[in-house]
Amino acid sequence: MAGRGDPPEGPAPDPGGGEDEYRSVVFDESFVRAARLQEFSAEERMGEHSQAVRSRPTWAEARSGSRQALLLVLLILLAFGTAIYLGVRNPYQPPVDQRAEPLRITMVPLAPQGPVPGGEPAQLLAHSPAAEYRTGAAGINLPDTGRTTHFSESQVVTALTIAKDYLVASSLEPDVLTGVTVRPARLLLDPDQLAQFDQSVETSLDDGRHAVGGWLVRFDPAEVALADRSVRVQGTLRFAETATDMLEVTSDHTFTYALRPATSGAGPVGEASLFTVHRETHFRFDREDLRMHRAELLASTVHAGPQACGPDTAGALRPLLAGERAPDSGGAAVTDPYATGRPAVSSLCGTLAPSAQPSF
Repeated sequence: MAGRGDPPEGPAPDPGGGEDEYRSVVFDESFVRAARLQEFSAEERMGEHSQAVRSRPTWAEARSGSRQALLLVLLILLAFGTAIYLGVRNPYQPPVDQRAEPLRITMVPLAPQGPVPGGEPAQLLAHSPAAEYRTGAAGINLPDTGRTTHFSESQVVTALTIAKDYLVASSLEPDVLTGVTVRPARLLLDPDQLAQFDQSVETSLDDGRHAVGGWLVRFDPAEVALADRSVRVQGTLRFAETATDMLEVTSDHTFTYALRPATSGAGPVGEASLFTVHRETHFRFDREDLRMHRAELLASTVHAGPQACGPDTAGALRPLLAGERAPDSGGAAVTDPYATGRPAVSSLCGTLAPSAQPSF
């Protein structure tokens, strides 16, 4: 009699003699994962696949890929940690930005031995030592450059360019010369020197530290006017490395100005005369100064004439104009501001060499 679960004709005969030949095969999860071939689904087989199966990565390959990814992550973390460690433990420290020293100023007026020659600017210049000088910034030329032990050639050029920019801003800018502004020169100074500069401008003193003439060329607009804005210039720039993180530039230039008496309204215009300023300025630059395009002024020596020796020139230069004489003679040293090389400072007042005046 058939059981409730068998067909009416009875249980189907066992072709294998009662043993299911596939019964020992168990398709568990590990078997499926280990399969190298996987059959595409019916929908996938209807697509572009020409094969019925696809290869699957083996468990060993999958584990190898995971290990490689983990190793890559560990290498990245190790490199990142090493960079942080070296950054913290690196014994090299950037040089400390040294504070700028106060500017040392020497002002030497040069008194004429006779009356100051007068005339038209072009005529005076043509008969003076400045006849062959260039005009304005064209007279401030950069020397042949090269690298130093610790500074590249481009850094040397930067230092020389900043020095030239300062000379232009402080000695050639008409608004600076006539006392309208000091901003062009101030913008180029190391911040540590701004307090000294501001005090020199606002409360000038003849104390070797706070004469405005040590920073820039300025005339009293109530007394003097520019007869010609084309200032004649000649001189040299030199550079030297003085420390592993310090460059110095020395400028030695002569500036010749054509001036006339200041007038108000429609009054008559007085004759022009020449006024000569020999400036020797020592600049110092650290790497931060080069990066920020600024300068530190170490020392400034100024010989200027024709001037009388008595008047206070701390706040502004006081030229003697056409036809005027110095009330007293200058010092024993006769000084030519057109002479090349460093001017020798031998007294608080000198005598202007006759050869420095126009000759007709």
